[in-house]
Amino acid sequence: MKAKHHRSPGSRLVRAMLVGMLAAIALSSAAQTPLAWNPDARGDADVTAAARQLAHAQDRPAPLPAEVQRMPLANGFDVRVFEAMAQDLVANQRVPGLAMAIVHEGRVLSARGYGITDVDNAEPVDAHTVFRLASLSKSFAGTLTAMLVAEGALRWDSRVADFIPSLQLADPDAARQLTVADVLSHRVGLRHHTFDRDIEANADYHSLVQRLSAAPMVCAPGECYGYQNVAFSLVGDVVFAASGQFYNEAVARRIFKPLGMDDASVGLEGILASPRWARPHVRAGAGWKPVMPKPTYYRLAPAAGVNASISDMAQWLIAQSGRRPDVLPAPLLATVQSPIVGTPGEMRGTSWRRERLNAAGYGLGWRIYDYAGHRLVFHGGAVQGYRALMALLPERDLGVVILWNSNSALPSGLLPTILDRAIGLPPQQWLDVDPRIESMFASEDGETPASGGPQSSSANARPD
Repeated sequence: MKAKHHRSPGSRLVRAMLVGMLAAIALSSAAQTPLAWNPDARGDADVTAAARQLAHAQDRPAPLPAEVQRMPLANGFDVRVFEAMAQDLVANQRVPGLAMAIVHEGRVLSARGYGITDVDNAEPVDAHTVFRLASLSKSFAGTLTAMLVAEGALRWDSRVADFIPSLQLADPDAARQLTVADVLSHRVGLRHHTFDRDIEANADYHSLVQRLSAAPMVCAPGECYGYQNVAFSLVGDVVFAASGQFYNEAVARRIFKPLGMDDASVGLEGILASPRWARPHVRAGAGWKPVMPKPTYYRLAPAAGVNASISDMAQWLIAQSGRRPDVLPAPLLATVQSPIVGTPGEMRGTSWRRERLNAAGYGLGWRIYDYAGHRLVFHGGAVQGYRALMALLPERDLGVVILWNSNSALPSGLLPTILDRAIGLPPQQWLDVDPRIESMFASEDGETPASGGPQSSSANARPD
């Protein structure tokens, strides 16, 4: 089933570089069974069986990846500049609303809202305005599962069929082989986005799970990458079987509450019950039209069901950076943030991916990139009327989340702009904003502060 690919010396070199860069995240925890990744795997068709093999647990925990190397933010990193860029994006409703959080060394440098929640009923977006996270939800699913692994309720190599006996795949052996780690790393063996169109057509999740028995397979479980939403959400059934808690309940009790994510919820009912939430917007001529959130992908809670404010997401960044070991200990984070399978297709995406990525992989609810020679933990999300980006730059102890309530791709350039400034890369025009913004904040002595203002202020798409 594996396709043959010829690898150029250059591609082998790039992947070898990523091996070296990520060597420090080789995992060893009695609670967290480490996972092996073959960084030379091409991802789409020929990830080797070695990529799915589980290493033996060892006696001592590995350091958190973010602790491998710590460097200060580059000179000239000024949060006020990024806040002004965000404000420029909502001017004249280029996008209706946006929220952005930047955290550094466990401190919230900025967590603010910009623009409005609804063009027909204008209320300002603030730090507690709730957005749909779409596929940013996958990081919660991976982390929650890691908590259960740490408790001994299941293992990464536990067979999914042991928790879901009715599960059937086209290959009967595949259904018996599929592991929890395979599901969370999109190594089920199915084609990319299997049954996503059916979800968008309002199909029921459970009926689609039954139809997995007829879905074409391109490889055995664990041997290739194919991004999933329906199959990924099998982990919700695993969580229920292993813990006795419904997935929504488990996420709220184990993650939202202890981290103080007070605005966060799961599902359509959750966002509608929020005191203030950002309406999704689609294009309408030269402007925007608010619509109601679609229930479709909400039916896949692990893949795309979480709602949260930017205040919540700042806390999520802090926790994923290793600053909340009381909730998320270092070995757990090291496990979920480690690449398991290569995803070279990611390097052919948006302009910043093409320009900046040297290698790409997927872990357990997280993407892991070589961003211009620097390790980046990342995920994006997109559903009708919402977009989201989340990134951690461990060597600088920096985290960024950007949420917005429209189909526009315009704000996506904010993320590489911030990352480039943090690393000290030469400026590149990723973002269409007023060119005078930077000069507005230039200090007379040539120094620019890292911290900005106050911490808070008042078409269909598949989840990415």
